[in-house]
Amino acid sequence: MVCFLINDAHIDPTYGFVEVMLNETNFKYQKPYDTPLEQRYSYEKGTHRFWVYADDKPHYLGSKTQPRTEIHILPDYTSGIWQFEGLAFVPNGTSGATIVQIHGAAHGSTTIILRIYDGDMRYYSTPVIATCLYDKWFKVNLIHDVDGGKVTVFIDNQERYKTHDRGPGMLYFKFGVYAAPRNISYYMESRWKAIKIYKKL
Repeated sequence: MVCFLINDAHIDPTYGFVEVMLNETNFKYQKPYDTPLEQRYSYEKGTHRFWVYADDKPHYLGSKTQPRTEIHILPDYTSGIWQFEGLAFVPNGTSGATIVQIHGAAHGSTTIILRIYDGDMRYYSTPVIATCLYDKWFKVNLIHDVDGGKVTVFIDNQERYKTHDRGPGMLYFKFGVYAAPRNISYYMESRWKAIKIYKKL
């Protein structure tokens, strides 16, 4: 595996934002419809652990989507500048798994998807935006300027990717593990802690 060298410039992506306080009522869980939540998710000592298998069922009967165990964070939003922050860990062997996304858009079902393939993070299937992420904690900040139509990704306080969004809609952040349409490992897992949501006033 080749790791990309990055510069030493670090900034605080949350500067100018105000934290939106979260509690358990802000979390909506999604998991294979025929499997109890505790068989695909755990929360211990501040860490959310999500796992799924390639042959698991989707999150509701009749869905044609891939298996997932995810948390949808409330509130949903339709305007303004919002930010997700969390510390993520992906064990070696997990591949073809979305670990965080913004759901909703005018064009398509998602604004952005960040997937892990062979230890690298990609925007959907390409391009690669961060490398060598297996078996270590790394910080993810995902900023969505709805009115400006921009999405920015920070990894460990470094800006790694910026792109146009896919238009307005009923939008929300999700984190966990969600199998890609193809090229996936049989077992997929991610762990998360220190989850925060911010909004720019």
